[in-house]
Amino acid sequence: MFENLNNKLLRIRNRHFLFFDCIFLLFGPVLALQLRLDGQVDFNLYFKGLIWCTIVFLVIDIIVFYKLGLYNRYWNSASVDELAKLIYITFWALVIQTATFIVFNHFEFLGFETLPLSLPLLNGIITFFFVTGARFSIRLLERFNERRKISFHGERVLIVGSGKAGISIVQEMQRNPQLGLNPVAFVDDDIEKKGLKVRGIPVMGTRHSLPEIITRMDISKVIIAMPTAPGSEIRDIVSICRKTGVQARTIPGIFEILDDKVRIDSIRQVQIEDLLRREPVQTDIKKVEDFLNGKKILVTGSGGSIGSELCRQIIKCHPSEIILLGQGENSIFDIQHEILKRLSLTNGKHNPTKVNTVIANIRSYNRLDKVFEELQPDVIFHTAAHKHVPMMEDNSCEAISNNIKGTQNLIDLSLKHNVEHFVYISTDKAVNPSSIMGASKRVAEMIVLKAARVYGKNYSAVRFGNVLGSRGSVVLTFKRQIAEGGPVTITHPDIQRFFMTIPEAVQLVLQASVIGNGGEIFVLDMGKAVKVVDLAKDIIRLSGYEVDKDIKIIYTGMRPGEKLYEELFIPGELYEKTIHEKILIATNASNFIPEHFDYNLETLLEKRYDNDKELIISMLKKLVPEYLSDEQTIQNGIQIH
Repeated sequence: MFENLNNKLLRIRNRHFLFFDCIFLLFGPVLALQLRLDGQVDFNLYFKGLIWCTIVFLVIDIIVFYKLGLYNRYWNSASVDELAKLIYITFWALVIQTATFIVFNHFEFLGFETLPLSLPLLNGIITFFFVTGARFSIRLLERFNERRKISFHGERVLIVGSGKAGISIVQEMQRNPQLGLNPVAFVDDDIEKKGLKVRGIPVMGTRHSLPEIITRMDISKVIIAMPTAPGSEIRDIVSICRKTGVQARTIPGIFEILDDKVRIDSIRQVQIEDLLRREPVQTDIKKVEDFLNGKKILVTGSGGSIGSELCRQIIKCHPSEIILLGQGENSIFDIQHEILKRLSLTNGKHNPTKVNTVIANIRSYNRLDKVFEELQPDVIFHTAAHKHVPMMEDNSCEAISNNIKGTQNLIDLSLKHNVEHFVYISTDKAVNPSSIMGASKRVAEMIVLKAARVYGKNYSAVRFGNVLGSRGSVVLTFKRQIAEGGPVTITHPDIQRFFMTIPEAVQLVLQASVIGNGGEIFVLDMGKAVKVVDLAKDIIRLSGYEVDKDIKIIYTGMRPGEKLYEELFIPGELYEKTIHEKILIATNASNFIPEHFDYNLETLLEKRYDNDKELIISMLKKLVPEYLSDEQTIQNGIQIH
């Protein structure tokens, strides 16, 4: 019987509330008068005024409630937002009723003059408590059912972090008992929260208390709900969970979720990106939105790791059009459908962004010219490039054709079609390059900077290191090797690299795009370099294996063109801090263009078809004096740092 009553009450809708409101509002003024006169009401004296007052107040309430949206809300999931709305609605009803009461007080035939002047206020207070109580009783009943359903079922879950993200996760667990997750405790490093309850769940202590709490509370799963926590904290928590034998899950970092809400389906296994996560920095999203809003944005290599993430973040800034340009039809098809889906769920209806796909090779000037002529982009983000160092050593002509000729085509056409903003995505391997790939990226930087200096355009380059999870990433290689049972191969025990997550790198690229005036190289703060062997060990452990016991690590020797340490700065470039603490700027970068640059560049592009590696290397050295080829390194017995 109780269950049937429960179900009926939970099925109450706004049309039912309208009926109940009308019934109650008929008695509201009587109750207010009884309250005002301590129950000593002479109805012979007040009857006429009370009747007219009740009718007038009822009409005003229903009209105000309807016009201000009281009857288009779903009260089963009412929150603070709904409470604020109720206060707002009943306040305006009270204001209008009071004004009407004062005006009608001058018309003696209505009998208003016999009623106390405080009647509208008392009636408004009573109405607020009734309307709020009736609606939130449904929410309370819903909450009671949630707690009753999950009290004795599901995995016992501990949430690390009782902030907004943690509360959102707990709310979904409580509303969806079919998930089989029963949140029983929080831990939070804010010691002032210890002993408090959040949504009925106690905050048991800090993360340092985890081993004792996990054992005492019989926890079977730990969820890390701290999107702003640095990787060092995530690493500590994962280590504790591993030692206590419980599963550790997490939600994405702040760079991944951005403006999206944290949901239960955001929870995933802890990944290497989480362990290397850095403390978030304040970003000026508004400035980026103002820059991209309403513009036509072209992204080359938009099917790649960096290009696709750029597209995801750009559409949040409401461009009028986004142009997805790439050579691989499958990757462009995938990102096109993802972008269209995202637009349909976010800004697609209110501020529609047109999506254009272009299958084209950036080496084809004529093809690109038609694209520029037809689509007329305002801003270009150029990410398309060959990036695999050893492979480009063996296919040097392709590195020159794609990385240099492709960039030159885009710059020439940007100038021809008066594109005002051009952002080139470079790499730390362009600094003191030891590979053909790195040297080709450095030449491409010079092409962009020279155009900015000569033509006064806002063309710039952004230089950063490795991104986790990109195509060809060492992380993916390690995961594949682990899945195959090992061993994990590393070229040298001391090799180090800078790492950054793809969303973080892209967000900083967008920030850099609105800082400069053209002719600059922006260098992203990559944090501390990470030893690749330590990275491999972390991935092995996250995969549930023991290093050297289950999965071995072997060293294979340095590959052609590979450095032991990567660099981000070229000697002589003057680096200054920008308004963003994670972005540096080389203000004099466009001055580092050697003599006879155009002649040597033209010669290199003419000779690239011969695929003569020695000739290509000699021409690259004329364009990039600091380039030290792999052969030269071996001959001189120099270890490149």
